Amino acid sequence: MTGFLPYGRQTIEDDDVAAVAAALRGDFLTTGPKVEEYEGAFARATGAAHAVACNSGTAALHLAALAAGLGPGDAAVVPAATFLATANAVRMTGAEVVFADVDPDTGLMTAETLAAALARAPRDHTARAALPVHLNGQVCDMAALAAVARAKGVALIEDACHALGVEGIGATPHAQSACFSTHPVKAIATAEGGVVTTADADLAARMRSLRSHGMVREPDAFTDRARAFEDGEANPWWYEMPEVGWNYRLPDVLCALGVSQLAKLDRFHRRRVEIARRYDALLAPLFPRLRPVPHGNHPHGWHIYAVLVEFAALGTTRARFMAALRAEGVGTQVHYIPVHLQPYYRKRYGDLRLPGAEAYYARCLSIPLFPAMTDEDVRHVADSLARLVGSA
Repeated sequence: MTGFLPYGRQTIEDDDVAAVAAALRGDFLTTGPKVEEYEGAFARATGAAHAVACNSGTAALHLAALAAGLGPGDAAVVPAATFLATANAVRMTGAEVVFADVDPDTGLMTAETLAAALARAPRDHTARAALPVHLNGQVCDMAALAAVARAKGVALIEDACHALGVEGIGATPHAQSACFSTHPVKAIATAEGGVVTTADADLAARMRSLRSHGMVREPDAFTDRARAFEDGEANPWWYEMPEVGWNYRLPDVLCALGVSQLAKLDRFHRRRVEIARRYDALLAPLFPRLRPVPHGNHPHGWHIYAVLVEFAALGTTRARFMAALRAEGVGTQVHYIPVHLQPYYRKRYGDLRLPGAEAYYARCLSIPLFPAMTDEDVRHVADSLARLVGSA
């Protein structure tokens, strides 16, 4: 690749374009056969029993939170180091958010920080769920989190938006459901889109209803039988709405893109791993002033390659550091501003001190990582970082 390197971007190839064009020429643009095909392919790719496609990762989180029974009078734990959507999906149900601190070096919620957050949950609310986030693509210790959750009677909903492609993520052995995003910078792209996976057939059915206005069309579910049936047969136009839902459907044309992209998931993930390993080697000499977020041998989706930079020790600020990299054609980003610092949540819950999340935020920086990067691109990014760290 030549030119400016963003921190992430989609990889769209000719067969993806052809798949979308074929769908555009078909009979369905909204909900059609590609939705079911995509859901089946996604379930197979993740090892899930059921996959429910929707129109964004935020919608996926909201559907999963609703299916978990969250509502007014409830509370759910969310790590502070995440995107706004993880917390907002809880509030969208009417439940309250309890922010958990995270490990200062990985940004991940731990069993200890989950337990501490549950201990701070408001006494007049029922702690019903926790949403661990596989930040940057590194997988939380789900077994340890599940042990805490079981002891407290709390359901786990995995925010796996960064972790598509990691073996076992989506099969939900320790969680009620897992939520994914197919935004352009993620592992695969459907322009916008999300998926919830679950092992629970009833949960999947409820989420499919909720994503389409809360409607049901199955005759066995109809309650107004006098209007629904004539001569013992269900009227073909009949539907019922037992609860309020949303229009969270993912169009057929975007599901066609998703089917095409899923066929490349393994290839995309392998390339992300190769790039990460190159960065590991090239950036090692910059320790301790700059170092990769520690990942050891843990499973990783490599959605983001994040580094920790000691900006003060380098005599600079993150803004100046990012501007200098941009001048060299290297794009960077910060993932994320801790959500508990946002004005809405500060007004609602007051000023909360979470030192792990704030320490992680103070040092983190995301550098370019996407499958179309060449080895020369990776070297350019590493050399640019070395020049900055060495000259600071």
